[in-house]
Amino acid sequence: MASFTLTPETWQKVKIKFLRKYRELAQVNLSFTPGQEDQLVQQLMDLVKRDRDYVEFTIKKALADPDGNRL
Repeated sequence: MASFTLTPETWQKVKIKFLRKYRELAQVNLSFTPGQEDQLVQQLMDLVKRDRDYVEFTIKKALADPDGNRL
């Protein structure tokens, strides 16, 4: 189970940060449905070829400062 909760608004901010860091994701549909955080983590794990801990850490880091520029 994911160790964070996203809303559609916060996901948009996190998604922008992911797209900046992983430019190859620009062509991928990174959709999110509230309550489906685990599926989002799995999708991102497959796309960026990283493990669950890394993806969750990156999302939580983005959530810590959603209006900031850094990921």
